[in-house]
Amino acid sequence: MNRLDYIVLFATILAIPLYGLWRTYNHPNLREYLKGDKTIRWGTIGLSVLATQAGPITFLSMPGQAYESGIGFIQNYFGQPLALIVVCAVFVPIYQRLKVYTAYEYLGQRFDKKTRLLGGFLFLIQRGIAGGITIYAPAIILSALLGWDLNLTIWLAGGFVIAYTVVGGTKIVSLTQRYQILVILIGMALAFGIAVHRLPADLSFGDALQIAGRMGKLQAVDFSIDPSKRYTFWSGILGGFFLSLSYFGADQSQVQRYLAGGSLRASRIGLLFNALVKVPMQFVILLLGAMVFLFYQFEKPPIFFNQPTYQRALQTGYGPKLNQLQTQFDEVFVRKRELLQSAGPQSPAAELQQLDSRARGIREETRKVLEQAGANPKSKDSDYVFITFVLQHLPHGVVGLLVAVIFCATMSATSAVLNALGSTTAVDFYRVFRPGASDHHYVVATRWLTLGWGIVTIAVASFCSLVENLIEAGNILASVFYGSILGLFLVAFFLRQVRGSAVFFAAVLAQTLVLALFFTTNIGYLWYNFIGCAAVLLFAWILQSTLFRPNEPSAAASH
Repeated sequence: MNRLDYIVLFATILAIPLYGLWRTYNHPNLREYLKGDKTIRWGTIGLSVLATQAGPITFLSMPGQAYESGIGFIQNYFGQPLALIVVCAVFVPIYQRLKVYTAYEYLGQRFDKKTRLLGGFLFLIQRGIAGGITIYAPAIILSALLGWDLNLTIWLAGGFVIAYTVVGGTKIVSLTQRYQILVILIGMALAFGIAVHRLPADLSFGDALQIAGRMGKLQAVDFSIDPSKRYTFWSGILGGFFLSLSYFGADQSQVQRYLAGGSLRASRIGLLFNALVKVPMQFVILLLGAMVFLFYQFEKPPIFFNQPTYQRALQTGYGPKLNQLQTQFDEVFVRKRELLQSAGPQSPAAELQQLDSRARGIREETRKVLEQAGANPKSKDSDYVFITFVLQHLPHGVVGLLVAVIFCATMSATSAVLNALGSTTAVDFYRVFRPGASDHHYVVATRWLTLGWGIVTIAVASFCSLVENLIEAGNILASVFYGSILGLFLVAFFLRQVRGSAVFFAAVLAQTLVLALFFTTNIGYLWYNFIGCAAVLLFAWILQSTLFRPNEPSAAASH
């Protein structure tokens, strides 16, 4: 990065929050601090919902995921449009009619205090950890490639967002997210266009797609029924549906986004906007990864994209072994390029895939040597693919914009998480145990709690050590907890005979079951959403019909 890149980077990441502070600097009451005001319309809600989900790991990891494994990850999102329709039809009207600040308030009204606290507690655990991953994910990669100090990068990614979220509440989060997601979309569109433009001049876009398909990178759908496979059509439809339903219906970081402004119509249109654009956006990002992969079939890629780690290992006694692997890797690359240049889209698919498999094998051997050399990277090498392409092959200015995209994604996702963590702790815990105080008291308390959660997420980020692809790590963590949370809400909506104690213990048992399966089996993680949700429904019905049938009091206020 040069001076122009740094000017673009800091101008972008500072201008949007400062504008947001200027627009929202006032002394809000509790409702305005937690839900914003009527100036938040469906367009802002739609972009804010999109920005909350599209965190930095989306733009760092997904292109690398496609580079490594193809675009099959898109199947994760197949269930999302249907889930958003269900949220619009079932969840949103109830939340708006009851005028709740958090989703877990509804659980307290439908069941009892302990069920409300359990729902809020599960959310706080999952999102508190996930918030740390959101900050750590870009920090570890940018610090490695740009030579920045890791802790400084973590504070740069998280410190400023904590300050403006504490001051402005929901309104500033929604307002800044609107412009941050626009910067993100512009930056990714530029990256896609440049990646295609940098392909050989005699290779049309159609030919490029044909070659990528022959190399196995464009298989979007897998109808396998093997439960150990992470990405299949069925896990995407069923597991993805329950993951999205729990995320948009029962995760306060999203609920708070579409309850902003307080209009039922604006909430629904904002969510339906996401139902239309989310899958195409994810597809384009994955296709960008496939284009980066194709670019590196003509331009020699590094044998290991995390170059600082690789260079440290070279300086140890493992240099000769790494140089030998580099020679083998170069030979495979030359053979692939010669084949593509001579036969183009008509290159034999079997030979291309065999050569690509050999290249992946050499890269895997390289990773093992790096581990032996004590230079074990803290995240998967595919997470470094896209940012390496940006830093080495994009023009200056655009490089600064794309690094700003990563920071904007971090800031938008983190602000939503902090806003939700602070609100949930204040409304569902602090106000429950300290009722009757003034609006101003609760606003101040929410600000302090938001600041406290900001410090927690920074601490989690500072001690993170990931073993998975970053985007997979976030989805795995969500899948382990979301099923049980969603089950609480579905019982509340559809099993009217079930009362508080039955659903409380059902959720505890279901969460225990999911954790046991997670640590002892190899089931694809998307299935945990369905398993956890179904277990809550089943256990709640059984417990209400047996153990809690005689003496359970009637339900509290319901919808």
